[in-house]
Amino acid sequence: MTLHPGLRKFASRFDEELRFFRGWVGKPKAVGAIVPTSNVTARRMASVTDPCSGLPVLELGPGTGVITRAILDHGIPADRLITIEYSPDFVAHLEKHFPGISVIQGDAFDLDKTLGDKAGLTFDSIVSGVPLLNFPVEQRVRYVEDLLDRVNPGRPVIQLTYGPLSPVPAGKGSYKVTRFDFILRNIPPTTLWLYSRGEPVLPGARH
Repeated sequence: MTLHPGLRKFASRFDEELRFFRGWVGKPKAVGAIVPTSNVTARRMASVTDPCSGLPVLELGPGTGVITRAILDHGIPADRLITIEYSPDFVAHLEKHFPGISVIQGDAFDLDKTLGDKAGLTFDSIVSGVPLLNFPVEQRVRYVEDLLDRVNPGRPVIQLTYGPLSPVPAGKGSYKVTRFDFILRNIPPTTLWLYSRGEPVLPGARH
């Protein structure tokens, strides 16, 4: 039986949410939320990436790939997108559904080891879906400092969180914290934060 396109989209979304929920049950601390990021949130996160920079983009904690898809749709070529996912199940899902991107199974808090021969790369920007609130503040600060060492000054690390405050507090290191957006159309509602060395430089705002 051939499904109506709208039903196919619904079935695909249901399958994605079921897969995400199974991952959450298995590793709630690593996954964080109980449903995938909304498409609205994913597009806003992807909007900070610059398809014209010529540099690779690093995505951390892609899960089922909602933000991954938005990054590709934003214009980042598949061969310039590197994703790091802790869950082997999600890694297999990403490799199946996103051929051409680099999918690495490993720990986002130990990037030199996880990236291997890619550890020396400079990235255009970094998109993080890692549930930082599950980790101590000191570890979150080290995480952001390490990520900012891998992008050019002004280029952002964008992070989602489900709390009202930045998961990485200002004044704890050499980074600037900028509230980027609040998105009600997400379950739960999501705040997006930018971390940068100096004022954040976003596509379309370069001089």
